[in-house]
Amino acid sequence: MAGYLLGLARLKAALFNVTVIAVYVAQIATISSYPMRVTSSLVTAYTGAACNVTSYFYLATRIIRIQYSRQPILKRSHMQKLVAFFISCCLLFALMTAFKPRTVVVNADSTNGDTLLYPEEKHFKNIQQLTFGGDNAEAYFSYDGQWLIFQRTQPKEGILCDQMFIGKIPKPGEKFEYKMVSTGKGRTTCGFFTRDNKHVIYASTHLGGDECPPVPDRSKYGNKYIWPLYPSYDIFMADLNGKIVKQLTNSPGYDAEATLSPDGTKMIYTSVKDGDIDLYIMDLETGEEKRVTNTLGYDGGAWFSPDGNKIIWRASRPKTPEEIREYKELLAQNLVAPTNMEVFVANADGSDARQVTAFGQANWAPVFMPDSKRIIFASNHEYKRGFPFNMYIINEDGTGLQKVSRDKGFDAFPMFSPDGKKIVFCSNRNNGGTRDTNIFLADWVE
Repeated sequence: MAGYLLGLARLKAALFNVTVIAVYVAQIATISSYPMRVTSSLVTAYTGAACNVTSYFYLATRIIRIQYSRQPILKRSHMQKLVAFFISCCLLFALMTAFKPRTVVVNADSTNGDTLLYPEEKHFKNIQQLTFGGDNAEAYFSYDGQWLIFQRTQPKEGILCDQMFIGKIPKPGEKFEYKMVSTGKGRTTCGFFTRDNKHVIYASTHLGGDECPPVPDRSKYGNKYIWPLYPSYDIFMADLNGKIVKQLTNSPGYDAEATLSPDGTKMIYTSVKDGDIDLYIMDLETGEEKRVTNTLGYDGGAWFSPDGNKIIWRASRPKTPEEIREYKELLAQNLVAPTNMEVFVANADGSDARQVTAFGQANWAPVFMPDSKRIIFASNHEYKRGFPFNMYIINEDGTGLQKVSRDKGFDAFPMFSPDGKKIVFCSNRNNGGTRDTNIFLADWVE
């Protein structure tokens, strides 16, 4: 009886050892179920769990060897086979878990941007992250909905300031491949596909020099957020191999921020050619153009509505003598402070202009939604400190405000696909705590 009890005790000890090993193996399996994203914390977790398994397995086998070398009730070979079989099963489970398809982790309390989707973001489904690293912004669909054009800065790749890229939208799970279509010289901004899907337009400073134009020293302006209006910006048309086929603007000063009408025949853009920052509409075939804003202040980032009947843009409207003086002083230095902007709409010819938002701070990047009635835009109006920027929906008459996105840093530059089923936007989410801005694509849910 004593020998039986001793053997039973040894068996329990062995099973306890195996159970502990199984717990550590399960730890690896749990870690493996996280989204596949290589971070220092993930590597540390894997390494720690693996070391725990290895060390405890070594100790357990040593204990078994010592215990059962004396007066085994069960044969050592049988016990070793039992331990080996159990651990093999656990490791097999861990491996199967490690390579199963990943799902999105929803973490509303994330403070470093490591999440793709927040619980409150009910309008997004099947979200995909297309770029990983660098500053990727203003991603816009081609007319056939198959391609994106965007601007990118990535010093690690030798791209020191924004250059223009295009890429075919990948199927879910596939990599987003893209190529540069700008000259690689100067700085670019605000790309857009033409109606034939065979050309792009964008603004570039490359005629003014090969180097990146200097960034304003904000310390000279009370550390305010300042946009430069580089006088060397002009708008060009290029084919999809990057060959410039036409220069669309040639006036002194800033010409940029261009988009095209739904039929592809008209271009709306921002220029300082008449002394203020105003909107102009150009007929691409004839080159004839018309100025469509005339009120003092910055007017930019304009879009046509999907039905082509209206235009939408962001604007500042300095009113007090101090605001007007500051605006004009900055403009004389080819600068603007976009910290107070509101959303405006008008008929396609610029008539019946009216203000939509009156929230204060920066309300910008507005576009009409597929119904040509509602508007989606980016804003920081909820936060007096100036961030985060999130996206909101509002009716054209200023009613029905609804918050769409929830990142703790930056969500902006929304655009709907031509069929209205998808939305593309740029965000600081899921960037590992860096300042990277990436491109995200999602199905739109009403």
